[in-house]
Amino acid sequence: MGKKKVLLMGKQGSGKTSMRSIIFANYLANDTRRLSPTLDVEHSNVRFLGDLTLNLWDCGGQEHFYESYFDSQRDEIFRGVEVLIYVFDIETPDASKDFTYFDGVLEAIEQNSPDARIFCLVHKMDLVPEHLRDHTFEEWRGRIGEHSRGMAMEFFQTSIWDETLYRAWSSIVYSLIPNVGLLESHLEEFCNICDADEIVLFERATFLVISHATARDHADVHRFEKVSNIIKQFKLSCSKTQAHFEGMEVGNSAFKAFIEKFTSNTYVMVIISKDTQAQTATVQLNINAAKQYFERFVPQTTGS
Repeated sequence: MGKKKVLLMGKQGSGKTSMRSIIFANYLANDTRRLSPTLDVEHSNVRFLGDLTLNLWDCGGQEHFYESYFDSQRDEIFRGVEVLIYVFDIETPDASKDFTYFDGVLEAIEQNSPDARIFCLVHKMDLVPEHLRDHTFEEWRGRIGEHSRGMAMEFFQTSIWDETLYRAWSSIVYSLIPNVGLLESHLEEFCNICDADEIVLFERATFLVISHATARDHADVHRFEKVSNIIKQFKLSCSKTQAHFEGMEVGNSAFKAFIEKFTSNTYVMVIISKDTQAQTATVQLNINAAKQYFERFVPQTTGS
């Protein structure tokens, strides 16, 4: 498939490197306090689902770097971009400067990579009282939209301290997986075979959601990201004690959830509400039987 170029941009101190380190380098939120500011551009190639490589460009946000990005490095940085992620810091003391940079970035993207997907993250929302977050986010979304140049954008409110970070990055990575609709159709068939309420597929290293099938509606629209966050933290806790996370089974009187290694690049979560001993055994058999099929199928889905 080759590499997918992803630009990560925003003013100095906006939290770009912290979120990248949490998602791709297994940092805990507290660990990001020791990170140093990014100087110029930091390149990293992140393998995702085996044959999908994210060529991530983390661009330092200091003013003199932006001058270079827009001038001598313009073609190098903005050409061939698949995804632009622009991070807005709600704590910024000078939002007008942030929007000036954003205007320049959009102009360069429009000229060099007009088909790039654009994601705007309104970050550090944990600093806003919970009852004001939606209102604050909509205000920022409106202000950003005024600078959109008519380009399509997706917006997320994020924080490194909760599941919102996983929601945003799951959507970003999802946009880069070709033929994902085909994968989802096979998951729906698997969901029917298991008589499951829901099946969710997670990427193994990051635990980002890459696909799901839902047979019964659920009130919590953020449930996948919450699970990503919880299991990722649990996996990191296991590794610190030199234990290896293979999977888990949790439940109560209303449901049972199975989380297991699925293919070489994924974990699967199967949720059932008909918790009988017979169905539990059947689900386990179906998961084991499906592993070999999806092991062959997932790489085909992410191929060129």
